[in-house]
Amino acid sequence: MDWPVSVALAQSVPELPTGADWSYEMKLDGHRMIMWRTGDGVRLQARSGRDVTAAWGDLALAGHHLPAGTVLDGEAVITTEDGRISFEAAQARAASSPTRAHRLAAQRPAHYIAFDALQLPSGDARPRPYSERRAALLSLLAGLPANTPIQAVSATIDRDTTLTWYNTLHHQGIEGIVAKRTTSPYRAGRTGAWLKIRHADTIDATVAGFTGTAHQPRALAVRLPDGRIALSQRLTTALATRIALRLVPQSGRAHTQDGDAYTPVSGEVVVEVVAGTTRHAVVTVVRLR
Repeated sequence: MDWPVSVALAQSVPELPTGADWSYEMKLDGHRMIMWRTGDGVRLQARSGRDVTAAWGDLALAGHHLPAGTVLDGEAVITTEDGRISFEAAQARAASSPTRAHRLAAQRPAHYIAFDALQLPSGDARPRPYSERRAALLSLLAGLPANTPIQAVSATIDRDTTLTWYNTLHHQGIEGIVAKRTTSPYRAGRTGAWLKIRHADTIDATVAGFTGTAHQPRALAVRLPDGRIALSQRLTTALATRIALRLVPQSGRAHTQDGDAYTPVSGEVVVEVVAGTTRHAVVTVVRLR
């Protein structure tokens, strides 16, 4: 497996899927991280592909207990004194210099919550179904020292248990649920095999443009309250049909956002977006205002 690896992403949905072929995991509010245990040591990769080992030295040290040839996907999290998972603390660590990160680690150590095994000492695990990768992950982590900060994410196939997690653990830093199809291999990007439902409020955003055509928009470029322009996830067919009636394309050159071209619009069209999806400038549109 070549560095850096492209990660699988979950698609936002309004409610949990049902069926015997789904497993549900807690979604933690931390920093996505790939842990590489090579023959020479440990490297930590951010979702973007950057090497972030220097900022998370405590996790890199713990990773030396993994067998060489292991690559895990998971979340780096930091908890407060009352046990709540704090995204702000993880964000502060990730943005620190190596010296400051070392000091922060001494004050508040991180945990690595693993939710997938991409490679095992026996070889590439990504083509294997999720159910097999989950079993291999649990077996692998069972061999680590008792005080390791590397742990497996909580998962269940029971939907009632999942809803209890969702309804009662929000204030502890559990920001939602990720549903994974048990038969699916690990594929990069949003494939529909991973779905997420998360706690979030909604905010209004002004439509700045669209991708696709005015009659069949695929996604929207929206202006958030802080002035940022962000591209939405793909619109549902029903929502795209309603929004298309309000779009007035501007003539001239297309604009770009994060490398994607969009057609700017005239007038003021306002949509409601999920506020919790705006952190990484990728938003979910839920309705036309």
